[in-house]
Amino acid sequence: MNTPPYARIAGDIKRRIADGRLRPGDRVPSTRQLARDWGVALATATKALALLAQEGVVVAEPRVGTVVAERGGGRAARRPEISGSGRMRERIVRAAIEIADAEGLPDVTMRAIADRLGMATMSLYRHIGSKDDLVLLMVDAAIEDFPLPAERPPGWRAAFETTARLQWAACRAHPWMAGVTSLYRPLPSAGLAKHTEWVMAALADTDLAATTKMHLQILLYSYVQGIAANLEMERRARAATGLTDEEWMGEQENRLRAISESDGYTAFAAFLADLGDFDLDLDRLFEFGLGRLLDGFEKMIG
Repeated sequence: MNTPPYARIAGDIKRRIADGRLRPGDRVPSTRQLARDWGVALATATKALALLAQEGVVVAEPRVGTVVAERGGGRAARRPEISGSGRMRERIVRAAIEIADAEGLPDVTMRAIADRLGMATMSLYRHIGSKDDLVLLMVDAAIEDFPLPAERPPGWRAAFETTARLQWAACRAHPWMAGVTSLYRPLPSAGLAKHTEWVMAALADTDLAATTKMHLQILLYSYVQGIAANLEMERRARAATGLTDEEWMGEQENRLRAISESDGYTAFAAFLADLGDFDLDLDRLFEFGLGRLLDGFEKMIG
């Protein structure tokens, strides 16, 4: 007799719990995730979680989701009382930032943070409601490490340079920051909003329309974000290959030479010969591009 799909899903989750991949307090995949992973209907995935709940394997936690029950089953993983909630939240956020800086944002999990702090996974949810909440707190903490000056410098250009350079410094220190938000779905970050306030205050006395001001703010932010995204991509590439960027380029040298020496690449070959040894310095590139960007803004702002 064939095992029904919902029972196979439930069995797989039990195996993950048994071999330690899922531990008490860890969130189990949602019904939508299970439906995608197993190629089943939502109703089938829901039935699998319902079966696990009936057996006491998982429990529903408010504002958290479905989590693995404590050993022995049938009981929700308790959230211990912890004094000094604000200080504990800061410790959690700083631990998350340390993990993200070293290993990347995808490796920031409640389990990883709990292991680093020597705490039970579920105890973190007393201070952090969700991964989204945690990322928001991480961004705020990271950007606040590079605070804006108490006094805004005179002139819009100096103000723009200040905010861009501070955001760049934050991304330099925390490469994962460039990938946490998109232009379509900006983070409701109080720390980032201070930079928006800074820009809008610098443009307050201009005759620009509100839409134009917004476009300038978005272009400035996306310029920083676009250059900074390469910091995290390079970190990932080095972790995956074990090669520095110089070593990787050295391995590509023969391929690039073959391309430049083939038909149709005359200008490219002449350019490479003229360029000679080139060392890509992102800080220098950032400053070069920022200056050209603001030159363009000046034609609009005056």
